[in-house]
Amino acid sequence: MVTSPLKLNLNTVDLTDEQFYQLCQNNQELKFERTSTGELIIMPPVGGESGNREADLIIDLGIWNRQTKLGYTFSSSTIFKLPNGADRSPDAAWIKCERWEALTPEQKRKFPPIAPDFVMELRSATDDLATLRQKMQEYMDAGVNLGWLINPQQQQVEIYRSGKNVEVQDLPTVLSGENVLPGFSLILSTY
Repeated sequence: MVTSPLKLNLNTVDLTDEQFYQLCQNNQELKFERTSTGELIIMPPVGGESGNREADLIIDLGIWNRQTKLGYTFSSSTIFKLPNGADRSPDAAWIKCERWEALTPEQKRKFPPIAPDFVMELRSATDDLATLRQKMQEYMDAGVNLGWLINPQQQQVEIYRSGKNVEVQDLPTVLSGENVLPGFSLILSTY
């Protein structure tokens, strides 16, 4: 059975950032996001195939980062507080050293108030493509420089770049980290 994210309209509830953080801490078995309009999204767990693919992508990004020491890599468990008020959790993210290190210890401990430099989303069986595309655009509007939306269902990847049109490549392909992730490349086979 495929389940979709549950969306709760909380417009009548003034959920502060601290209350949202506590809600997440008190319900760690659930994965939450919050839109800029205050809508609470409860994400379903992914299946084995999606979880394995996501882990492989994070491993590749993490290995590159350990070798270059240019920044910090984050998993899908990390929620970022975006400038528009949304609290979002990409499947993988990366932030340059100087930007991450400029945050206070408290900001690093909770939901960092920063848009990553790079994000990656892997479409699972429960993800609506239009919703993921909106989320990717939200990342770009927040200041993300490079984003990849990997879509195994259509054997494609959408590449989002700051200030540019979305580029679509068919799988298999090799993605470049360009000037955001210098020297990083990701070989994507067909899924």
